[in-house]
Amino acid sequence: MKTEDMILVSVDDHVVEPPDLFERHLPAKYKDVAPHVVHKDDGTDVWQFLEIEVPNIGLNAVAGRPPEEYGIDPTSFDEIRPGCFDIEKRVLDMNANGLLGSLCFPSLPGFAGRLFAALEDKEAALALARAYNDWHIDEWCGTQPGRFIPLSVPTIWDPDAMAAEVHRVAKKDCRAVTFPENPVPLGLPSLHSDHWDPFWAACADEGTIVCMHIGSSSKLVVTAPDAPIDVMIVLQPMNIVQAAADLVHSPVFKKFPDVTVALSEGGIGWVPYFLERLDHSYRTHKAWTGADFGDKMASEVFMEHIVLCFISDPIGAKLARDIGVDRITVEIDYPHSDTTWPHAPEKLMGEFAATDLTDAEINAMTHENAMRFFRYDPFAHRPREKCTVGALRAEAVGVDVEPVAQGRRFEARPGITISELSPTA
Repeated sequence: MKTEDMILVSVDDHVVEPPDLFERHLPAKYKDVAPHVVHKDDGTDVWQFLEIEVPNIGLNAVAGRPPEEYGIDPTSFDEIRPGCFDIEKRVLDMNANGLLGSLCFPSLPGFAGRLFAALEDKEAALALARAYNDWHIDEWCGTQPGRFIPLSVPTIWDPDAMAAEVHRVAKKDCRAVTFPENPVPLGLPSLHSDHWDPFWAACADEGTIVCMHIGSSSKLVVTAPDAPIDVMIVLQPMNIVQAAADLVHSPVFKKFPDVTVALSEGGIGWVPYFLERLDHSYRTHKAWTGADFGDKMASEVFMEHIVLCFISDPIGAKLARDIGVDRITVEIDYPHSDTTWPHAPEKLMGEFAATDLTDAEINAMTHENAMRFFRYDPFAHRPREKCTVGALRAEAVGVDVEPVAQGRRFEARPGITISELSPTA
């Protein structure tokens, strides 16, 4: 396969919400409690919500910046690439990268939508969550039909309200929802309780895929207070293995066999050993632990219910056939620091070239699996021949993708805490 003939759909990108987010979708009586942007004396922009300040963290919007200007300090809308928050500019950046479709995780409310839970008035909290979802579905995704996969945020404080929102947004053709990879650090019941059953049931009924993004539990990997931030950056994606083990041994898939979960931004290179370990543990310990997967092995349960996602994973690409190419999807992670924008096609093709994967297997991972799992049909909006890397890049003439320095250098600081990285993740 030639790079320009590839079709790319990313199931993990991010949006930096624009300042007018709540202007058109929130009932008037809740306008006073809505988050709003404040420009601070130090030149940064923050969202103000109650007593909470939510900054645009540097690492969350570094697309188009040179690596020496990466960092965790807050930034402003003027300093970040417009494609982070402007839908028209985002599509141009997608075209320049040869990217057909994109699923965008939230920034302001946190990956699991927990910011709104800070309101004591849960009716207002529900109104904010619904307004956010309506903005995301109707404006961010709806402005460019066929280019985005809608993703809703949950009303994480109330499983019945979560279920109702899953049903509501499904009527707007949104069949993906975020959920923490571990609710316990958020002070919520675990995956092993029946607390979440209304939510799981709604997702099963609607065919809604549940996206568990790394860091959505608000807990990052911090080995020691004085460890350099490099330790956390290296370990964070692999930390998703904890959610994988939790899910397989929880009652979720037994009670709701139609539920599918995507492990977002977790990579895939770790999966073969994890599957071996699952089955070894099951065979060795089930007699006394009581684990019971019926006539299946634990690894089979995992592969029947889990969607795997990777940004750049050469080892994972080599092992893709062993893992299962029908469960693997790709990510771009724009505009975060791990993004492969604007050279994702070349990066992926370079990794695929080191394997003996067929064109059919590559197509499955680069777009067909995403289309199937997320009920996404871009070809209903534009001919397939206009969806390739080459065709999309031909529409991006004049889009400058060269890094632009803003003149701000960030100082490295060890021992970074989760509150410094993202107050609402």
